[in-house]
Amino acid sequence: MAIWLTLCSTIVVIAYLLGSFPTGYIAVKQLKGIDIREIGSGSTGATNVLRTLGKGPGAFVLVLDSLKGVLAIALVYWLFNFAASENFIPLTVDVKLWQSWLVILAGLAAILGHSKSIFLGFTGGKSVATSLGILLAMSWQVGLATAGVFAVVVAISRIVSLSSIAGAIAVPILMLVLHQPLPYILFGIAGGFYVIFRHRTNIERLLAGTEPKIGEKLVTEPEQTA
Repeated sequence: MAIWLTLCSTIVVIAYLLGSFPTGYIAVKQLKGIDIREIGSGSTGATNVLRTLGKGPGAFVLVLDSLKGVLAIALVYWLFNFAASENFIPLTVDVKLWQSWLVILAGLAAILGHSKSIFLGFTGGKSVATSLGILLAMSWQVGLATAGVFAVVVAISRIVSLSSIAGAIAVPILMLVLHQPLPYILFGIAGGFYVIFRHRTNIERLLAGTEPKIGEKLVTEPEQTA
């Protein structure tokens, strides 16, 4: 049992480190020679990269940040397949239940890593793209439906933050509607709340009517990401 718990704990740590990989920071640093945390919203996520470098780099960061979430969940599935083949799983372990809970722990670790990167002094992005990757790996139906909600809201409003918040609100509802396991529903609630919390400054600007639309520059001071 000790070996099994060590393996599970290691997967969660690796998931955090995957989430922590500062894709947006590296992209802007390499292409423009500046610290993205000092411009725009101060976030290292794809939206701020879009405002800083344009659509191409923004899309590139979006894809890579999503892949971080996919890989975090894929690691859990790999662990269970490997452990089963090597007889590492204790007989007392309910495999289906453990896998579900480890999936959400790894997912939450990756989300936390993206917004509180150990490589950037525990600063980072809003965890939206990484969350989408996690959802796609966890339940592709929920992931695609969430992406659909985001796409509809952004098409109407042209505001990425509002679309992200709408997607975060939709996740636990979609989990319930699509009859996902209880751990996944709890992940939807916790992850959705965290993403919304990370957008608290955006919410203030939305209420004030100053949140920029796609193509517009953010003229306010960088928000605190620490």
